[in-house]
Amino acid sequence: MTDFFTQERVVSFLSVYGMRVVGALLIFFIGKKIAVWLSRLFVKVIGKTSLDETTASFLNSAVYIVLLMLVVLAALGTLGVETTSFIALLGAMGLAIGMALKDSFSSIGAGLLIVFFKPFKVKDLIEVSGILGNVESINIFSTVLNTTDHKQIIIPNSKIVADSIINYSAKPIRRVDLVFGISYEDDLKKAKNILEEIAVSTPKILKNPSPLVAVLALNSSSVDFAFRVWVKNDDYWDVYFAVNEAVKLRFDEEKITIPYPQLTVSNK
Repeated sequence: MTDFFTQERVVSFLSVYGMRVVGALLIFFIGKKIAVWLSRLFVKVIGKTSLDETTASFLNSAVYIVLLMLVVLAALGTLGVETTSFIALLGAMGLAIGMALKDSFSSIGAGLLIVFFKPFKVKDLIEVSGILGNVESINIFSTVLNTTDHKQIIIPNSKIVADSIINYSAKPIRRVDLVFGISYEDDLKKAKNILEEIAVSTPKILKNPSPLVAVLALNSSSVDFAFRVWVKNDDYWDVYFAVNEAVKLRFDEEKITIPYPQLTVSNK
């Protein structure tokens, strides 16, 4: 045993396999940086074509993964691992891996469907599974949303395709729907005229399609008006907040009551 572990053999072993390990690590880390650089270069090149940002983002993710796999194979080859045997082993394990990663594979297929059919694109405002946010990127496995309060939400592509998608950016304009109630004792025509004036005078409300102010319902404690106006997508929340404030101020000024629930307490 002591003859086997002679100094010469130890030095020979370290010189041979140590260099292989160092070479494999160098190939991996340098190759990884090259893969990142090539994928970014790919995005710049296809950015000059007619491909949209959504497709470019997806292809960038796919190209990087393929290049990284080639780097790993090259590193294994430097270590002396038979890459052909390694690939054959992966093929033999394909069924088991496929069963274990079936959700991931379904996300890849779903990602291809998103890129091909384009139900939304990067920067669109969408709602999926109750989550509202702007599309930040579409990767090979998932879609990244940036919510209005700057939370990053990562949703598997398979879940997006299987669920209903609301795309608020698909059309250039959007309707603001509000409901305002007044007391039965107030002047209905006066209140309607005030709402119509606000619809016409509020900045960023479009003239076409024309605004709509109409009696929506006669509730038990209020007469409700439907207030519906059209705005550009980017102006939605500005108009939403401005109209609510303007209605409250004008109703207060004109002595029009906005009913609210009241609790009557009896001592009997």
